[in-house]
Amino acid sequence: MNTLLWYWEITWDYIYEMLPCMVLAAAAFFLLRPMRRFRLGRMNLSSSIWREGAMLVFVLFCAGLAALTVFPAGFWGGLMHGYLPEAGWFGWHGYGMYLQVTILAELLEGRKWGIYMLLGNVVMFLPLGFFPALLWRHPRWWRSVLAAGGVSLFIEIVQIFVGRSSDINDLILNTLGGLAGYVLYRFLARLAPKFTRKFQVEVPYGRDSGDSAAPCRAK
Repeated sequence: MNTLLWYWEITWDYIYEMLPCMVLAAAAFFLLRPMRRFRLGRMNLSSSIWREGAMLVFVLFCAGLAALTVFPAGFWGGLMHGYLPEAGWFGWHGYGMYLQVTILAELLEGRKWGIYMLLGNVVMFLPLGFFPALLWRHPRWWRSVLAAGGVSLFIEIVQIFVGRSSDINDLILNTLGGLAGYVLYRFLARLAPKFTRKFQVEVPYGRDSGDSAAPCRAK
């Protein structure tokens, strides 16, 4: 029980760090929504409330992920308390690159922090495999893997320049998280296919809407 409470306290600290970027992302999402609806309307497309809600969640997640990874550690939390971390920008301020794979050793050791970081690095990138597969057509497992792996690689490179370290273990676990997100999508699509189709861009009165009973559009 004490371990779970400790995990929750750490998780809340991360959520608190994510909040400012998430608020800014939410404001941008709603400001740009009329423009997006106009563009879809010109293409005779409509986006359901289900899809809009999922897109908002995904945008908030991406903003929160950026807050945690591409800024100096504690940047947003410090900003909310009126100070900034000492790490500078656009210079070689990192703590090096760790290229030794230690995932198995950390699992065998079973330390609380090591287990938390291993699970956290997988779970944190799970949405990068799940939401693109849910929201866009023709989902493929390799696209989810490339999305998660590419974003993780970008983050690991950026962290060298913002007072942080780059770790090959994070890259591996983040990529596995993207694959796990795709597997979760496939499970949901098989379990409730009609539900997952609610998140696609719909073409009114056309079979492209995901409704196989809908009539074809006039050519």
